[in-house]
Amino acid sequence: MKKLLYPIILLFVSISCFGQGTPKYSNEFLFVGVGAKSFGMSQSVIASVDDVTAGYWNPAGLVHLKDNIQLSYMHSNYFAGIANYDYSGLAFKAGENNVMAFSFVRMGVDGIPNTLDIWKNGQLNYDLITEFSAVDYSFMFSYAQKLLKDGLSFGGSAKIIRRKAGEFASAWGFGIDAGLQYKLENNWRFALVARDVTSTFNAWNFTFTDAQKDVLTQQNQEIPKNSLEITLPRLVLGAAKRIDFGDDYSFDAELNADLTTDGKRNTVLKTDVVSVDPHLGIQFGYADLVFLRGGVGNIQKVTDIDNKELWSFQPNIGVGVNLDKFAIDYAMANVATTAATNYSHVFSIRFKFNSTEE
Repeated sequence: MKKLLYPIILLFVSISCFGQGTPKYSNEFLFVGVGAKSFGMSQSVIASVDDVTAGYWNPAGLVHLKDNIQLSYMHSNYFAGIANYDYSGLAFKAGENNVMAFSFVRMGVDGIPNTLDIWKNGQLNYDLITEFSAVDYSFMFSYAQKLLKDGLSFGGSAKIIRRKAGEFASAWGFGIDAGLQYKLENNWRFALVARDVTSTFNAWNFTFTDAQKDVLTQQNQEIPKNSLEITLPRLVLGAAKRIDFGDDYSFDAELNADLTTDGKRNTVLKTDVVSVDPHLGIQFGYADLVFLRGGVGNIQKVTDIDNKELWSFQPNIGVGVNLDKFAIDYAMANVATTAATNYSHVFSIRFKFNSTEE
């Protein structure tokens, strides 16, 4: 186990040492999350995830897929419906010890007014106002494999990123995630996920007409230039425990910690190099049929109206129903990545085909 962890940790530390000066919160849409179950548990799932959403959270968890094929879809919105967030996933068993998955994420804001062409021949013409969309896409291919040691699995995800803002700006990017999951016989699970392990690169291209550049200049706005955006690695650690009460009742708890390397963030533990953001999720289950979930995350220090510093946190709740051929999950959660109170209703559904119990 240690031999597998050392290369990932060393690569993570070495990249973080050279990562000062890169922008914070790059490709932040990739960290919103997928699946209403994970939102209800404040995204604390990397050690216990065992369904199609593992392709996003921790590809190593795909090896515990209980069905030959799983399909999943999720929709949510935030900021009063201004932004829409969608996810779809497919996972299937490719052999006795390996699983493959495809995941797709879209976050977009549509109907944004374009006023860059409002001036024509020195006159203001509101009829020239058009609309455009700012959309982010991610396409992921995941592969998971059981390792020689019982209970240990490894997985990786290659992701292609497409970001676009109307006809003005567009970017292509590529990155890799890797994960480990270790399942013990006493219902303990441990996990390590290295997201953007080799850093993720977005190549931005900007296109403006001369007239649009003049408008931006007159408004004292800087004209963007073609550039390369880098997303630094993020390490996520997780530990989960399941307790069964009789034949019907169960309790699951999981603690995760996100370690970011893009400079000091407003988190519980922080340095100039690494910031640590812990979050906790719990789940009560009955007969593997009905689930009640809760979680706490986004623990930050804020300043109140009296200029006093206080600690704040974001509680989330959710429920789930697991039927024979499909499962439905709901969560009331904050899909943004700040401590601001911005709750959304999150729904997801998962279809199961050719179910075979492990």
